[in-house]
Amino acid sequence: MPTTTPHPDHTPSTCAPPRGVDGARQRNGRGDTIVAISTPPGVGGIAVVRLSGPAALELALQHLAVDRLAPRSAVHCHFGEIDDGIAVYYPKGYTGEPTVEFSCHGSQYVQEAIVQALVDGGARLAEAGEFTLRAFLNGRINLSQAEAVADLIDAVTPAQHRLAVSQLRGGYAQELKALRQQLLDLTSLLELELDFSQEDVEFADRTELHQLLSRLISHISRLIDSFRMGNALKRGIPTAIIGRPNAGKSSLLNALLHEERAIVSPVAGTTRDTVEETFNMGGLTFRLIDTAGLHHTDDPLENMGIRRTIAAAVQADVILYVHDATRPWTDAVEDLQALRDDAGVDIEGSKHLWIVVNKIDLPEAVESNRKLGVAISATQGIGLEELRSTIIKAVSADMASSDQVLLTNARHYDALGRTKAALWRVAHGLADGLSADLVAVDLRDALYHLGTITGEVTNDEVLGNIFSRFCIGK
Repeated sequence: MPTTTPHPDHTPSTCAPPRGVDGARQRNGRGDTIVAISTPPGVGGIAVVRLSGPAALELALQHLAVDRLAPRSAVHCHFGEIDDGIAVYYPKGYTGEPTVEFSCHGSQYVQEAIVQALVDGGARLAEAGEFTLRAFLNGRINLSQAEAVADLIDAVTPAQHRLAVSQLRGGYAQELKALRQQLLDLTSLLELELDFSQEDVEFADRTELHQLLSRLISHISRLIDSFRMGNALKRGIPTAIIGRPNAGKSSLLNALLHEERAIVSPVAGTTRDTVEETFNMGGLTFRLIDTAGLHHTDDPLENMGIRRTIAAAVQADVILYVHDATRPWTDAVEDLQALRDDAGVDIEGSKHLWIVVNKIDLPEAVESNRKLGVAISATQGIGLEELRSTIIKAVSADMASSDQVLLTNARHYDALGRTKAALWRVAHGLADGLSADLVAVDLRDALYHLGTITGEVTNDEVLGNIFSRFCIGK
């Protein structure tokens, strides 16, 4: 029997606005005209003040020394006695409403004076993310595209930029829309059977239903599986630096970061906890994790640090095992075997693992070690460029080989997981011969969770959480 209670309004009409929209419109005063500074705080050459809402053009003309603003044309004009600059009027701007944008001088006083004059004229200050929220409410973008706007603003590397732009252009949303339409068709056929329950007819061929469900579950599973890579590219690729005490792990961290981030000491066991730092390399963000040394000890604090080392290795996408060039090669063999056999680290699997042979500048370094890994001296800078290029080349190739849409949003990941669970219940229900009305309950549950991603179904709490991430003016 299905165990999920359907949401009271799971399946929206295709013509209805997204659920939660009415409350959001009421809360944000959809009839208001809003204003905000859309450029970052501080002094600069220019700044942009954005005015949007039903009275945007009327309010603008009250303050500009011009009789009219032609749509989508830049007009040089004076804003009262405050400043002169450029005004552009959009009948349906970014928000889907009349919008006027003023480019003025970047003086903080000038920006605030323009905003205050517009507020005195009847506008109100925009809330965080309210321009993008209105774009969503007015159907200019869907919810996943709105979230991509925030990701695009936050992007600091080419990889993050590409992910955000791809989602903003709607390819991901179109894929979800196609999945949801298949579910809607499936639900419609099953619910049609309910209207003819007395005739005991089946409009949906059960074999075809099983095949469709299998395809949907497989497709959603691929999206869910892509979250690890997508989230790593968005948040930083987790890169664990592991090895024995005093192998030079902290020195490697500092060398890659070009700063003294971790304490370095000739005394073994200095690092007892993980030290994390992010840095950009080759257009990608890496989240470096320096760890405690791998060894046998009775010290409870050191053992706690070693457990964290193993946890970092398990969760990492890139592992840099640092081997002391003055030590025998058996050290590395024993450590990696223990990580694989005792800790369950997937050494031969999807991990990018490099053995980094450190301290090759020392006279006692074993010459044969140079041939068994990437040879470096973290303190002297030898071999670091080769190590960087090796990592970038491998990770970039991994990204290029993935031709699917990458899932980057934790909210979407959760919704897809719930969708998949509901579809599994549908599949089991059909296999067990459950009636169409019971199977339809779980289908509506799947539709609900899938719809929350792009905004066919939403609520005020979800909207509040999403748009609270935005800066004022966007």
